[in-house]
Amino acid sequence: MRDKYKYIGPAYDFLSHLYSGKNIHRCKTAMLDVETVKPGDRILFAGVGHGRDAIRAAELGAEVTVVDLSETMLRKFAAAQQKEAPRLKIRRIHSDIMNVEEVEQYDMVVANFFLNVFDEDMMVRVLEHLIRLGKPNAKVVVGDFCYPSGNPLARMFKKTYWYLAVLIFWLFANNAFHKIYNYPEHMQRLGLQVTDKKHFRLLNMDCYWSILGRKQA
Repeated sequence: MRDKYKYIGPAYDFLSHLYSGKNIHRCKTAMLDVETVKPGDRILFAGVGHGRDAIRAAELGAEVTVVDLSETMLRKFAAAQQKEAPRLKIRRIHSDIMNVEEVEQYDMVVANFFLNVFDEDMMVRVLEHLIRLGKPNAKVVVGDFCYPSGNPLARMFKKTYWYLAVLIFWLFANNAFHKIYNYPEHMQRLGLQVTDKKHFRLLNMDCYWSILGRKQA
């Protein structure tokens, strides 16, 4: 399997902090608290990234599985876990998420800054697959760049801000180059009930959001 993050992966954390301060980290952990995560919950993270959201869920007592096609990112996650939470048990799967067939096995499925690597048609297919992995009434969390809103200047800034990020990952990881997705619309269209949204601001503008959906029983 080709590792698209072989070169940019080692700089992932640095780029995240440089680009957003701590906003991406806050966005990734926004829906992980004692109200949403119960001890013994089975939670899947699609695309591990820096993985501190997965560590947070495990600290709350969840049985955590992380899936990533990039060996580089899995190694980075393993190193972070060894440094920050060596006693936690977190299952790691090196695979394409579409090959994970643990249908209706998870209480929560999390896709933080993961769906944006795909073109829109593939993104919808991946999101649909992630929903299938959740149990009836499972929570589905998507954290990502916020859909442009506000006055024309704010919308222009958000689009420019997004396209700079997507250009970097298109050049160095061959990710898809596309517009910002309106995730709540897609989630609702696929049958999820959107129950919460949390926004994270940069330069006093909403640039990131975490969206919580619930699968119907």
